[in-house]
Parts: sequence; C-alpha cells; structure tokens
Amino acid sequence: MRDARRQFAATAADLVESDDSVALVYAEISGQYLREVGARHPDRVVNVGIREQLLVNVGAGMALTGLRPIVHTFGSFLVERAFEQVKLGFAHQDVGGVLVGAGGSFDVSGGGRTHQSPGDVALLDTLPAISLHAPGNAVETDMVLRSAVAGSGLHYVRVVGQANACTFAVTPGTFHVVRRGAGATVVAVGPVLDAVVAATAGRDVTVLYASTVRPFDARGLRAALGSPEVVLVEPWLAGTSARHVADALRDVPHRLLALGVDRVEHRRYGTPEQHVAAHGLDAAGIARALEDFLRPAA
Repeated sequence: MRDARRQFAATAADLVESDDSVALVYAEISGQYLREVGARHPDRVVNVGIREQLLVNVGAGMALTGLRPIVHTFGSFLVERAFEQVKLGFAHQDVGGVLVGAGGSFDVSGGGRTHQSPGDVALLDTLPAISLHAPGNAVETDMVLRSAVAGSGLHYVRVVGQANACTFAVTPGTFHVVRRGAGATVVAVGPVLDAVVAATAGRDVTVLYASTVRPFDARGLRAALGSPEVVLVEPWLAGTSARHVADALRDVPHRLLALGVDRVEHRRYGTPEQHVAAHGLDAAGIARALEDFLRPAA
C-alpha cells in the first residue's frame, strides 16, 4: 500500500496541474515530492521555508484572491504553532482552504515533542464550521483531498503513517457500518479502525467508521445504537468528539468511554507503535478498555 504522505503529494500535484484555481503552499516539509510541480507552476506552488505563520498567511491571502489553497506542513507546526493565523486568516476572514497536516500524533516520534501533535484536532475544533478529516490509508487520503479541494469552506486533512487495510468511500457526515451487533456501539475514527476490529473480535457490538468526523453523523449514531454503551476511539486527544456524542444522544440515557491520546506526556522518543501502545490505542489496549467498560456490574 502506498504511503499516505506520498499519496497526498501526488494528489496535490495532480490537482494543481489540472485546475488553475488550485494553489499549493508548503514549508519545506514534503518538498522532495513537490519540487517538480513547483518548477512547472511557480505562480501557484510556493515553498515559504520554515516559516509556518507566513505559510498560513500566504495561503489565506491566496484564498482572498479566489484561489483554493492547499496549505501543508507537519501538524504540530501548521496547527499549534500557527493557530492564530489559521483563526484570523481563514476563519475570521471567512475564506476557505485545505490545511493538510502530516505526522499525526506520533509519526515523527524521533523528532521529540516539538513534532508531536495529539491536540491538533481538538484545537481546530474550536473554529466554527471546519471540516475535519482523518483518512485511514493512502486511497482514502486521495479521495478526501480531492473532495475537500472541490468543496468549499475550511478543511483539515490529517495524513498519518498508520493505515487501515480496508478502504471506505468518502461520505462526509455519514458513518459507515462495519459490523452490526446487539451490544455496545464502537465508533472508530480514521486509522484506528484495524485495531478496533481486532479488539472487538468475538464481541456482539456494532462498529461504526468515519474518515471525516466533522461534520459528525449524529443521526447515524442514534440509528445504530443497540444498547446504552458507546465507545469512541480517536487517534488524537481523548474526548475530542465526546461533546458531539453527548449532543447526538442528549435525550437518550447512555454511557460513554472516550479513548484516545491521554493527557500524559511520554518523554522517551520511542517508535510510533510504542507511543500508540503506551496510550492504549493498539488492539490489546482497546480490548482491555472494552473489557473493563463492558464488564457486568457485580
């Protein structure tokens, strides 16, 4: 399977080549994949260097001229370092664009804490009407990026190395039903699906999947509910989508287990897989959490 970050670059280049209204702004990151398209379209492909605030401002300026900008670097730099520019340049000015953050929570674990961004989606979720995407593999990355660029408004696409084996069509605002059961409803967001499927093997539960989590499919969650238990598994800060579950089920008695990256900082570099396991987001960790949550009361 193709690496999602390479797929992002290939898709972005193709969009620039085929549509004169599409621009691409990046800050060194992924430059090895983007130099050729940049040489062919220097007016619409700009490498600003390691200047992330400028990166976002240039993208917002392009949007104000009527272009549809793709703005890209590592998520920790794009969202956490340049959030004020995202908030003012895009959201406050009410212009659209597609922000693409690589690295996810722990992809660049060897880079240390500066390159880790488990809080990126929670931070962006404070903005009004932003669409949030977590494609589960390279194929979904291609589909999500094309859909976001063809659409309107502000989008964030989170491109990560962790990948699911299965691919689902891009249907913003709609959960895919992976499996139906009579028990708990487990919502898997983006690249955690494979771990969720493995962790729930042998359990009579419903598994829902989404690569786009904003807009949130409140109707789909309500329709799938078979018991009062809901388990939310996200690849970023635990509880980021909990308020959307609460809103969807505000008139339905329920219990929620929100799994994700804990508010604990592991200061050893380690590997991405070790970080995922340390936060209980591998199959074994999710299975343990489910066992505790769904254990019948004594």
